[in-house]
Amino acid sequence: MSKDYYKILEVNKNASKDEIKKAFRKLAHKHHPDKSNGDEKKFKEINEAYQTLSNDNKRAQYDQFGSAFPGGGFPGGQSSGGGWGEGGINMEDILRNFGGGFSDFGDIFSGQSGRSQARQRRAKASDISIDLELSLEDIYKGINKEIELKKTIKCRDCEGSGGKPGSPMKKCSGCNGQGEIHQTQRTILGSFSRVSVCPECQGEGEKPEQVCSQCRGRGATRGVEKILVNVPFGVDDNQIIKLENHGEAGGKGNLSGDLYIKVHLRKHKHFIKRGDDIYYQLPISFTQAALGDKIEIPTLNGPVKLKVPAGIQSEKLLRLRGKGIARASGGRGDQLVKIHIEVPKKLSRKAKDLLKKLKEEIL
Repeated sequence: MSKDYYKILEVNKNASKDEIKKAFRKLAHKHHPDKSNGDEKKFKEINEAYQTLSNDNKRAQYDQFGSAFPGGGFPGGQSSGGGWGEGGINMEDILRNFGGGFSDFGDIFSGQSGRSQARQRRAKASDISIDLELSLEDIYKGINKEIELKKTIKCRDCEGSGGKPGSPMKKCSGCNGQGEIHQTQRTILGSFSRVSVCPECQGEGEKPEQVCSQCRGRGATRGVEKILVNVPFGVDDNQIIKLENHGEAGGKGNLSGDLYIKVHLRKHKHFIKRGDDIYYQLPISFTQAALGDKIEIPTLNGPVKLKVPAGIQSEKLLRLRGKGIARASGGRGDQLVKIHIEVPKKLSRKAKDLLKKLKEEIL
């Protein structure tokens, strides 16, 4: 038999969406099964009627075919799509309008995983970002660099426990030692619960009988911390090194932030870095270029002798294999030496005569 949804919601057939919604709220309050005079059967009928009349398409089909049309009401329990899609009951709206106290709709269902999930929602302190300037020699070999940061640190008196040193611990009365608070919210759809970290013990389940006088029970104070940063060889300019839990200290029961270190390469007096290779410009004289020579030049790993072949041309590149920066895939880049032949600006008479003879010899 076809049901009269308008009659169930006590509205006329020309009722607006707002009138239908208002009627649904009023009747749902009145017949909710949790009330002493509630009627579960009537409550389900009200839900079924609202499910159809609140959706334009379903309402049009109902007006033409009655409650037996495909997809009408709640046939078979939830064939209409569970109330979440188009035309379904807006669960969040219902909970909000019926006094739901949850700031986040997802919190209603978050209590199901218990204490482990409550612990995951502990507050995390702020991250810290700093800049670190390094030389090419630093990244060639890798280096351990000690830095000092003024920040929130773990209390040195209580080691972060928040309790006076030597003070015994006692069960937290706020959560009865559970470390979490269970809250229950009753709505027209039933009772829902969620779990949150106990604000008194920060999820520990216990508190010291006497708090630390240095940090006043917070487990953290302002101070200076020395941190040893392991800079791996091959790190690049603008690369970021992350040190977990070295940001602002979280204090008792909370998580510490992370430290982000942005690397900047200092300008070098001899070398230019391009990828994994190092470039060096070598000035030589005309005679060294013509006759060849062995010249001592700097590298990132100390000085070496470079053989300059006779007759070399200016701007020519000579390669020293494996003298560059370490590669992530293994091995090292090269050092490339760019030859620059310097022509003297002033010559003695004797030098000029020798060059004239050389010119005639070459011709």
